Amino acid sequence: MPEGNEIHRWAERHEAAFVGKPVQVDGPQGRFVDSDVISGRKLLRVMAVGKHLGYDFGKDRILHIHLGLQGDFTEGSGPLPEVRGALRLRMWNAQRVKLPAVPGASKRHGWYSSDDGTGHLQPEQIAWVELRGPMDCSVYTQAKWDELLERLGPDPLNGDASDRAFEKIQKSRKPIGQLLMEQDVIAGVGNIYRAELLYRARQSPFTPGKDVPLAVLKKMWKDAGPLMRAGMVDRRIVTTLAKDRLNKTGKVEVDDEHYVYRRNGRDCRICGGKVSKQEGFAGRNLFWCPKCQGNAAEV
Repeated sequence: MPEGNEIHRWAERHEAAFVGKPVQVDGPQGRFVDSDVISGRKLLRVMAVGKHLGYDFGKDRILHIHLGLQGDFTEGSGPLPEVRGALRLRMWNAQRVKLPAVPGASKRHGWYSSDDGTGHLQPEQIAWVELRGPMDCSVYTQAKWDELLERLGPDPLNGDASDRAFEKIQKSRKPIGQLLMEQDVIAGVGNIYRAELLYRARQSPFTPGKDVPLAVLKKMWKDAGPLMRAGMVDRRIVTTLAKDRLNKTGKVEVDDEHYVYRRNGRDCRICGGKVSKQEGFAGRNLFWCPKCQGNAAEV
């Protein structure tokens, strides 16, 4: 599932491409039925909160998109392509689709780690966007959008204060590794950032939230913003320091991106012990170093 860095990246790109202009919208296969409510209206802004996107077309006309596990965008220039696959929604600029396409620039955005940021259109070249496989794609009223915001925790990429998150964590008996995944605690953190933030803080994922020192919570929050912001550049999530990588200079190789995420059974970069994996922890696979962060039995 895309994490907050990717959602904010889409918001920035689509805002630069479409905001301030009338935008055409349709659901060519019939699964998005509210296109007539927003199509042809001027897009006022694009909002990103946690893992949610909101395209504001005016009062009670907010297109809400949650990509979920399968959702993804294709961006392109030039005329609209032929409808293919399970296409939920298209959004386009009527003037730009009349222009010639930029050669080779239409791109389906795959799993983040296979996308190094090359070959992307500049936002001002984007003529159309296609959406496939989202968990939700529907028009919200302002009241419904506000209800969503009330349910979500603070978002490190929106400059939110951390107080509400810390208050919830310090009152909870749930393990911190679970709390970091709950969007009403911190919005936008997913499985990769969960594992890597805990490792960088040398914090066991199994410690109850109420027992995690405030200094550790502050460190993770301070870490989250810059790491997620860096992940907006090319959709890669890189959490390692240069001194801890096999290749300490130049472009970060795929094998050097993370400390523990999907490195189970391999040597820890710091202590040399084996990275562990627990399946189904808060619904996802958990990765951690028992030596650096502590075993479940020891917490």
